[in-house]
Amino acid sequence: MRLLVVEDEPDLRDALVRGLAREGYATDGAPDGESAVEMAALTPYDLVVLDLGLPGMGGIEVCRVLRDRRPPPLVLILTARDAVEDRVAGLDAGADDYLPKPFDFRELTARLRALARRETPTRPAVLTVGDLRLDPATRLVEAAGAPVALTAKEFGVLEYLMRRAGEVVSAEDLLEHVWDDNVDPFTNTVRVQMGNLRRKVGAWRIETVVGAGYRLAVPGASRPGSG
Repeated sequence: MRLLVVEDEPDLRDALVRGLAREGYATDGAPDGESAVEMAALTPYDLVVLDLGLPGMGGIEVCRVLRDRRPPPLVLILTARDAVEDRVAGLDAGADDYLPKPFDFRELTARLRALARRETPTRPAVLTVGDLRLDPATRLVEAAGAPVALTAKEFGVLEYLMRRAGEVVSAEDLLEHVWDDNVDPFTNTVRVQMGNLRRKVGAWRIETVVGAGYRLAVPGASRPGSG
C-alpha cells in the first residue's frame, strides 16, 4: 500500500515514515496541508495518516479535499485534542478512523491493518491469482496452499503485481508505488527484489517481458512477449 503521513512535527513525522516503511508500506511524509494536497494530486495514495492540528490549511479541510479524490484514499486522523467535537468533525469530513495522541505505534499499525481489511471495489480483502493467495491485512502469502515468507519489500512488490495480474508492470511503476520518494531511479533494486521474489513464489509465476517490465502470470491466459 502507498501511504502518506501528514504531520507538522518533524521528529514524529520522520519516525512514523521510517516505522511504517519497516512495516512494508511505501510511505511519504508531508509537513503541512498544502503539501499533502499537492502530493496527493500527483500520487494515488491508498491511505493517509493525517494530523488535525496542522498550520495553515487545517486537517479537516485536507480531509475533505482528499475524500473528493477518485478513488478516495482511506484517512486515519491523529489529534492531540481532547474535545469530542474535533473527532466528530474529522469523521464527518470523511475520515475512516481516528487515533488520539499520544499513541502506541503498535496500535497505529493495527488500525491501519483494520482499515486495509475493509472491502471496496479497489481494495479486495484477499487477493487470489490461480493458487497464489495474498492477504493485505494479515500480510500472509500462500502458494499452492503452502505459506511463503516474504520481506516487507517483497510483499509490496507481489501485492502490486497481483493487483495488476496479467498486466505488464514496468520497473518505474514499481519504484513509484512500492518504494518511497528517496529511492535512486537508476538503482537495480527492482531486479534484485524480483529475483528474490521469483525464487520464493516460483519463477514461472512472474514473467519478464523484455524491454517492458514484469507480469504476474494468470493461469489459462495467453502470454505473448514473455521471456
